Amino acid sequence: MRTGVIAKKLGMTRLFQDDGRHVPVTVLALEGLQVVSVREEGRDGYTAVQLGAGSAKSKNVSKPQRGHFGKAEVEPKAVVHEFRVNTDGLLPVGAEISADHYVAGQFVDIQGKTQGKGFQGGMKRWGFGGLRATHGVSVSHRSLGSTGQRQDPGKVFKNKKMAGHMGDKYRTQQNLEIVGTDVERGLIFVKGSVPGSKGGWLFVKDAVKVDRHADAPFPAGIRDPQHAGEEHHIAAVEEGAVHEIAPLPGADEVAAGVAAADAQGAGQSDAEISGAADGDTTGQEG
Repeated sequence: MRTGVIAKKLGMTRLFQDDGRHVPVTVLALEGLQVVSVREEGRDGYTAVQLGAGSAKSKNVSKPQRGHFGKAEVEPKAVVHEFRVNTDGLLPVGAEISADHYVAGQFVDIQGKTQGKGFQGGMKRWGFGGLRATHGVSVSHRSLGSTGQRQDPGKVFKNKKMAGHMGDKYRTQQNLEIVGTDVERGLIFVKGSVPGSKGGWLFVKDAVKVDRHADAPFPAGIRDPQHAGEEHHIAAVEEGAVHEIAPLPGADEVAAGVAAADAQGAGQSDAEISGAADGDTTGQEG
């Protein structure tokens, strides 16, 4: 089991394939992602890797935290998170993880805090249908309606779907595909949307429901301290994430489909279908 990464959500864009199709992607950035500490079975009772990402001013970091980062000889980090790994998945302290930790075509699970919506009613929060627009309903078209029963039980049960605070909760979206990576700029392109707002921190891990990609580096994609071998990369859908689509029907298939539709009376009026001689129709002409 490999470690995950801490990434910052930059926003959404689209990448093009060689055949002209475009894929909507979310751009994730790895900013100074380093190993801050490790957890070992003999000392801590479990094995994990503690990663730190981003940067924080020293005056905003507590003294114990400064000592923790100083022991690892890394700059103060904005966010710290642990990822459970196997014993052979442990990494050296201070190592920097690069974007090639993931490969195109790999599936990942991404956890983030959803966008906060504030206090919302039952229709927006839970998808309730509301009351009728007319006929006896006045001023309370979007009200919640009844929330309880009678004198027995005489209360509203816990977890009743009602109006309240919406969003701003940690949610995990599974089986998102990696479309491409940019090692030089530390970018990961994920197909589709992910939880959270722009600038928010996300936790990206290998998908639990899909086997790890055969080309994914183990135990991790470690970045060279001198950034050697990194080439300028043009963002595009990489070959591993390109999926074939069924070809468009040929002329013969189109002609056969049209003939079959004509045989079923497509484009004909009711009178023509029924064979009426006077041509009287019901107003439903094709």
